[in-house]
Amino acid sequence: MNVSFFQELLQSISERGRQLLESREPAPISAATLVEASRRLLSGHGEASGVALARQVLCSYRDCPPEQQKVFFDGLLKEFAPPHDALAEACRRYLENPGAEQVSALFRACEPPRQELFRRLNQAPGGTAELIAMRRLLLQQLKAKPELIAVDQDLQHLLTSWFNRGFLVLRRIDWSTPASILEKIIRYEAVHEIRDWDDLRSRLQPADRRCFAFFHPALAEEPLIFVEVALTRSMPGAIDEILEQRPDGVAAEEPDTAVFYSISNCQEGLRGISFGNFLIKQVVEELAREVPSLRNFVTLSPVPGFRRWLDGLDGDARLAPIAADCLKALKGDSAPPPRLEQPLLALAAEYFLNAKNAEGRPLDPVARFHLGNGARLERLNWRGDLSPGGLRQAAGLMVNYRYELRQIEKNHEAYANQGTVMASPEVKRHATLLRKANS
Repeated sequence: MNVSFFQELLQSISERGRQLLESREPAPISAATLVEASRRLLSGHGEASGVALARQVLCSYRDCPPEQQKVFFDGLLKEFAPPHDALAEACRRYLENPGAEQVSALFRACEPPRQELFRRLNQAPGGTAELIAMRRLLLQQLKAKPELIAVDQDLQHLLTSWFNRGFLVLRRIDWSTPASILEKIIRYEAVHEIRDWDDLRSRLQPADRRCFAFFHPALAEEPLIFVEVALTRSMPGAIDEILEQRPDGVAAEEPDTAVFYSISNCQEGLRGISFGNFLIKQVVEELAREVPSLRNFVTLSPVPGFRRWLDGLDGDARLAPIAADCLKALKGDSAPPPRLEQPLLALAAEYFLNAKNAEGRPLDPVARFHLGNGARLERLNWRGDLSPGGLRQAAGLMVNYRYELRQIEKNHEAYANQGTVMASPEVKRHATLLRKANS
């Protein structure tokens, strides 16, 4: 009894119900009829017709013009919100008698009907993938319509449960992996572009390369997130040391360092649902068992927000003069000149240690990810990525984060509770040089 059997059974039920529905009325083709069909789906109880109606709603949503899909989001917000009167009554009864029964009633009253709608839509064959695609479009609308955050929160809440770590399967990706999945690895690579199949082979086939991905049973052939790893004898400071080499297929003698040099999220509709921390920790465990000589687990990471932060320092009396001098010397796609090494690294230390967002966390999204997972900011790498993208985003800088197994929990707690950026003495020295330059 495997997943395939149940998928086939569900498909059979859906087909039976579809025949019943098609004999009654045509499929909905507008936002208004989608809302009406969604109401019927919520009010129905028959298994076969319910699964078929769920599929009908999803297919009709997919076939709607984009503008009608956006209108449907408004319907989800207004027509499937918690009933105000029932919620108020449940609150009143709880305040009068705060017992377990009233807590349960209050909980039921608080849950928006659209959550149950999403659950029923998920019963349709391929429903999970359709809901992820729906959320991808929904996320694009939030800036223009922030009130839709309520719909997104409900959908994200359910997706977080459905994509719980317990459901995820770690699989190694290698040259024997089916081509349909390898094509998606090429397409989803978000950090260092994979140019062609030969480039992909150089990242998968050599003995000192690894790639791992998380999969979910509902999306059997769709990777959720994947990480590329190089096994080396030291901590690299430039991406060319990894990407431009063409290993001969023989791993370095007793590699002591595993380098996570690319982590790519594949499903935009699952944004905000963290898989990366679980992925890194499980891959570390897998590699430690497979390669006993490994002692160091580090990243070679981009710094996507550094150049934008540098460009915005005009109004900072302390940093503006140094930043202006650096910006003047950074021209187009040219590598930064040697004289910028010390000031750029000092500014980078300031960026990582002291530049904060509205929540008091580091500005850099990659830093938030690794520091939140318990890593330490280990080293700033001058001229780490001289590709056009690396120069445009970070003036060529890259960084290493270190995952020291005995310190991960301590580092995570310090970051989560106090916002502490754990950094090596070397990184802190760069910040000291900046203070001296301003004194």
